[in-house]
Amino acid sequence: MKLFCRKSGKGPPLIILHGLYGSSDNWVTFSKRLEDYFTVYLPDLRNHGRSPHEIVHDCDSMRDDLYELVNDLNTGKIFLAGHSMGGKVAVAFALKWPELVSGLLIADVSPFQNGIRQKSTYIQHLTILDAVNSCDLAMISSRAEADSILAQKISSERERGLILKNLHRKSAGEFEWKLNVAALRDNIDKIMAAINPENSMNLPVTGFPVIFLRAGDSDYLPLSDFKDIQKVFPASEFITIPGAGHWIQVDKPEDVALHIRKLLE
Repeated sequence: MKLFCRKSGKGPPLIILHGLYGSSDNWVTFSKRLEDYFTVYLPDLRNHGRSPHEIVHDCDSMRDDLYELVNDLNTGKIFLAGHSMGGKVAVAFALKWPELVSGLLIADVSPFQNGIRQKSTYIQHLTILDAVNSCDLAMISSRAEADSILAQKISSERERGLILKNLHRKSAGEFEWKLNVAALRDNIDKIMAAINPENSMNLPVTGFPVIFLRAGDSDYLPLSDFKDIQKVFPASEFITIPGAGHWIQVDKPEDVALHIRKLLE
């Protein structure tokens, strides 16, 4: 799949992958902190942003989309960073094509932990997607109206703000979602499924720096998972950022940018 991708900056190539419900647009301001160090590429993953919609949505398909993008960009080896769902895609890419990776940063996700086992998180995502699906866009004339409908099921103003960034007004005036809500809802179990590193022929993965950032106020990357991660990435560095929630790049953007720049060292 040909992904939509933004480009800025100068230097070695860095690709940043957004999380579920996100898009490249969410990372534009953040990427300015890196443009003097990297040529920054911000793709929209499938079923998000301005990239194509498809009924298939799992880690392998997103990984292969990324491989196609890297080939099309003809960048050679890349630095790779990913948040949440994008972090799992980055790990899957590094497992299959480690020879294409110069450095890896994963922000607040445990790639080998099955998210479905975290029942509260699984239910939360189903609630969000059902709330989005319940919006009759033909009857909505403003974002405030959409926010009011989402608020009936999504109490977090921050989560609603993230979702509403995907609400787009077409030229004719009607609203549409840039998210493929149906595909995400149908595949949420696959999105949250653990990566099985045993499917890789390249274990353990070495030869480039690997940083896992853990948000201090989040449970998406438990301390107990570090040992399993180091079996796959023996040289992993684990860093906890206090005062950050799951959207770590929003809460502590300079800290995240600092550690991405550390990959160059």
